[in-house]
Parts: sequence; C-alpha cells; structure tokens
Amino acid sequence: MKKVSLEFVVGLFLIVGLSAIVYLSVVVSGISGFGSDGYQLSAKFENSSGLKRGAVIEIAGVKIGQVESIELDSETQESMVWMSIDSGVEIQDDAVASIRTAGIIGDKFIKVSTGGGDPLVDGDEIIETEPSISIEELVSKYMFDT
Repeated sequence: MKKVSLEFVVGLFLIVGLSAIVYLSVVVSGISGFGSDGYQLSAKFENSSGLKRGAVIEIAGVKIGQVESIELDSETQESMVWMSIDSGVEIQDDAVASIRTAGIIGDKFIKVSTGGGDPLVDGDEIIETEPSISIEELVSKYMFDT
C-alpha cells in the first residue's frame, strides 16, 4: 500500500513539474494563441528590414501588442505588417507607425505615435508610416557621396 502511495506522489510531482515547464515556455516565448483579446491592424511600410514576427508594438514606451505577420503586398511592392493590438487600447486613424531600433544594435519594434481622430477597428489600416532606417545605407551614403 505504501508503494502505491509513493508512486502516486512521484507521478503527481512529475505532472505538476511538466505543466510548470510548459506554462513558462509559453509565457517566455510570447505565444498568444490562447484566446488572445484584442484586434488586428495592418500597415504598409516601404522598408521593414530587421522587423520580425513577434516584435513589440509600443505607445509611449508601453507594450500594446505584437507583430503577427509580415508579407509582401504584390500590388504596391511594399511590406504589409499585420499587428495584434491589446483590447482596451485605442489607436486613432491619424496615428503614425514607425519602425525603430531598441538601442544601437537592438531588435526592431514598431512605435505608434497617437493622433486625435476616430479610433481604428479590427481589420483597419494605419495609413501614415515611417520605414526602418538602414544604418548601412546611411554609412555608405556619407562615405561614398561626393
């Protein structure tokens, strides 16, 4: 009888430990597939180099969402970025989305500068955008420009 009890406790400990590992993996990786509350917006950028799926979207330094996907718009040959915005966060139709770098060589993120117009709803597009600044292009421009 004591052996069954010991096996039960060890099995229970193993299940709890594996559940904790799975939970921490999901939280750390930022996977939002578990009924995420919020809405989707899109934005077209001339250049989105360095921006990756899962990148942070910020307003005033506060995370308000993440990049869901990045695709090429075949009509305009621009980068179409789909963003998931947290519920309760309103972004106006005259907001500006710009791709920025965290630090000198850090990850890219999207900074949203709010406006004062009507709020955007699920599926809308942020019209005003500023593309990613390429350090290589700036350096080559000043080095080889005469």
